Amino acid sequence: MEVLQLDVSGRPQAWISAQEAATLYASNTVGWTLGEAVQVLRGGIQRATGQQSRIEVHPIVAVKGAVPTRAWRTEPALSNPKLFTRDRHLCAYCGRAFRFEELTREHIVPVSRGGHDTWMNCITACRSCNGHKANRLPEEARMSLHYLPYVPSLHEDMILRGRRILNDQMEFLLASVPRHSRLHS
Repeated sequence: MEVLQLDVSGRPQAWISAQEAATLYASNTVGWTLGEAVQVLRGGIQRATGQQSRIEVHPIVAVKGAVPTRAWRTEPALSNPKLFTRDRHLCAYCGRAFRFEELTREHIVPVSRGGHDTWMNCITACRSCNGHKANRLPEEARMSLHYLPYVPSLHEDMILRGRRILNDQMEFLLASVPRHSRLHS
């Protein structure tokens, strides 16, 4: 189980382990939490009271005084797994669904023709369609897109990373995902 770490304003920062979350609790840096406790970590016995220490870990923790990290980027890093998930494993040209290993990162404007490796220039394509388009623009290859690319929000990026996300975490993240996102359909 992973914990969604936020800054105190609610911006996602990272997925962390329950043990890393326990360190935040123990150092009194958790500002607030969401969701019911999902794990209880037990520590040593306190000499004075004879009680065993315990920390209840919640699925979402906001860190007080969190230093802005890579989550402050305006655009998440592009990777094939996140791209294919954004595009729901559908080829943008033929519209069919494929397994991960049958898909490719397709540049709408080929890199060799000045295109960039960005969210707005990349879509998911099956190997056959990618090979047919080759080093041409879609209109030159007489191919049209079934959907348009878009840049995922940082909340959406946390979902696209492919973790096993608990209901409380998914509900929190989806509340800030733009309506145009394919994750809503």
